[in-house]
Amino acid sequence: MPYTPLPAHGTAGQDDAATMVLFLVAGLLAALAGYVNAVMLSYAGLPVSHMSGPATLLGIDLGHLELHRLLLLLGIMSGFLLGAMASGLMISSTVLRPGRSYGVALLIEGGLLGLASLSATFGHMPLSLMLAAMACGLQNALAASYRGLTLRTTHVTGIVTDIGVLLAHRLRRKQIKTWKLLLLVFILVGFIAGGFGGVLAFMRWGAQALNLSAALCLLIAVVYLPRQAKSE
Repeated sequence: MPYTPLPAHGTAGQDDAATMVLFLVAGLLAALAGYVNAVMLSYAGLPVSHMSGPATLLGIDLGHLELHRLLLLLGIMSGFLLGAMASGLMISSTVLRPGRSYGVALLIEGGLLGLASLSATFGHMPLSLMLAAMACGLQNALAASYRGLTLRTTHVTGIVTDIGVLLAHRLRRKQIKTWKLLLLVFILVGFIAGGFGGVLAFMRWGAQALNLSAALCLLIAVVYLPRQAKSE
């Protein structure tokens, strides 16, 4: 939660630099997820970056005994679950700590998005949805918290909730960590901007627009891995 006490952590200069990097990476990842979700919504009419929508649609379809989307919805949910499991196997800590596993995870995410684009190109919608959801599940589980702040980059329900809590605390004249509020807003804006870009890209390239998100994942990983190797 956003009001978790801030632990002692390094020096002020180190904390400032780490927070600046976090803003950039979290914003990019949120934009990436918003982009992927917008492309898949445009392509198949189904979200892949969060599970509330597919789970609700599954319940509705079961209630009406309309099972034409059953495999698609189960594929999305199982793909997201498998992606989160893969992330958990690579990254054991729920707290954000530098390590090469993050770079490897991003390489895999980029590969999954590239395969999702390829599947869509050949008309395999169920597989494309599952692979894109797997990529989002993997990304969402990369880190659960940073200095007491819960971090999720593939959906914004918790982000908007935490922004509301922090603003309420501010109205009650309680002390809050301003950087936390700014980071949450940054993630929210990044997700919206990614969705905007995803729609424009889909109108131009169709589902192959996923190749751009795959390239971004690979670029982040390529930049991150050598730097992390030097620090270890």
